This record gives sequence, C-alpha cells and structure tokens, in this order.
Amino acid sequence: MEFFKIRKDIPFMRHALVFNVISLVTFLLAVFFLATRGLHLSVEFTGGTLIEVSYSQAADLEKIRGALGKSGFSDYSVQNFGSSQDVLIRLPLKSEQNTAKLGESVMAALSAEDASASLRRVEFVGPQVGKELVVIIGIVIYLAFRFEWRFSVSAIIANLHDVIIILGFFAFFQWEFSLSVLAAVLAVLGYSVNESVVVFDRVRETFRKARGMTTPQVLDHAITSTISRTIITHGSTQMMVLSMLVFGGETLHYFAMALTIGILFGIYSSVLVASPLVMWLGVSREQFIKAPKAKDPNVS
Repeated sequence: MEFFKIRKDIPFMRHALVFNVISLVTFLLAVFFLATRGLHLSVEFTGGTLIEVSYSQAADLEKIRGALGKSGFSDYSVQNFGSSQDVLIRLPLKSEQNTAKLGESVMAALSAEDASASLRRVEFVGPQVGKELVVIIGIVIYLAFRFEWRFSVSAIIANLHDVIIILGFFAFFQWEFSLSVLAAVLAVLGYSVNESVVVFDRVRETFRKARGMTTPQVLDHAITSTISRTIITHGSTQMMVLSMLVFGGETLHYFAMALTIGILFGIYSSVLVASPLVMWLGVSREQFIKAPKAKDPNVS
C-alpha cells in the first residue's frame, strides 16, 4: 500500500557522513548522561513496597500524591488499579523501615485526607530485572543469522544506538525508568528491526535485479522505495502513542515518551545509520549474484 510514490531516488548516501556524525554525537551524549547521572529506576528494579488502597468513591490521585508528599514520602508512584476507586502505591523500602510500618504510615497520611481510605494489601516486591533483557539478546541473535554479516553488524549497531539514546533521554531528565518503559524500549527494538529488515531486503532485491547501479545508488533506491511504507507504519503508530501521551495520564506518560523517542530515532537509525554502515563495510552486487558454474570441458 502506498499513499504516494517518489519517482526519483533521494540521494541519502550523499550526506551519509553528516547523518552519522550527528548520530555519533547524540550517542556519545547519551552515554555521557548515563555514566554521570544514571537512570532513575523504579521500584520494579530496586525493590520496594506495593500498597493497595480502596476508596468508597473515585480516588483523587492528585490529592493522594499531595498527602504523601506532605508526610515526607518521596519517589512514590500513584495510579489507579483495576477501577477508579482502587489505587496502587509504589514506594521504595528504606533500610530503617519494614513493610508493615511503612503501610501504617501511608494509611495514616491518606486517612487524614479521606477517612474512607481502607488498606487492601501491602507487600514487598524484589527487583525484577532479567527476563525482559533476554529479548534484546534474542533480537541480536536473530539479526546475526538473518542477514549477511555486513547487514547484521549494521542492523545491530543501529538498534543498540536506539536503545542507548532512549536511555540517555531518561538519564538526562531523570524520568522514572520502570518496567513499562522497558516494554516500550523492547517495542521500539521491534519496530527498528522491522524497518531494517524491510530496507535491507529491498537492497538485496535491487542488487540482484538492477545492473549498472553503484552501491550508493542501490541504497538510495531501497530507502526511497520504502519511504511510503515507513510513513504509513510509523505515522499511524505515532498517532496512537501521541494520544496516550496527551490523554493517558501519569501511568502511560513515560511509556509513551519512550515510544515517541524510539520511533523517531528508530526511523533515523534504520535508514540513515544502518544503510551508510553497510556501504562503508563494502557491500556490493557480487555478494548476491551466484557465479555461473564452470563448464565441464569433457562435456561437448
């Protein structure tokens, strides 16, 4: 499906060096912020306390946050859980407090604001890092086997570039990095891998079918011929993400932010980072055309 078709190939590779210098500077800044500021990890990563509270009417989340803030709590997360009357509060567990006492302190603060607040459950949760990160390793392995090594190396670098830049934004602004944000990062990897696969498959197809085109011309043609698909796919996704960012509230805010950053940089890296890397690694038409078998001299 195409909304439009560009008749003349856009010379992306003519500006490949500029694109990659911009990308390298952005990448190095992201690494710098990660090293100096670090990530503001949520309770799922650091361990802490989950408190479920029920109200007789729809809970006022802003009032709850205000009550917790007045009582000296920090780094808390407040969101609806199941219904508008049920609230889930996440708190880091301090060394001098146990789970039960922390729950009592929270309920004292909330009851002072609204007497209908009742405690449903309070429990400690440990760090949950590990399972989701296996997906990233799986994607890298998939790319390693999916393409000829030049394409694989370029796609892996481009995808890791996306992940580091998302993490860099979260480190610079000290946004909370939660499991939902990690899920967004994995979703971005999926989109970026998909885009790389589409462009590189078109590159291989063009090498096999078109004669007389240089490697930069083949890459320009592959990128240009997939632009319409890229705009439709990522544009429609970004519209949904934008609605979550605007109307999703605090629960979906950072999830949507991570997706927005990732979609923008994912398009950029798949097209303007991975493709130049393939070119500089020496991809050529001869690598995709099987040499004709030598004729047996004994056969007349």
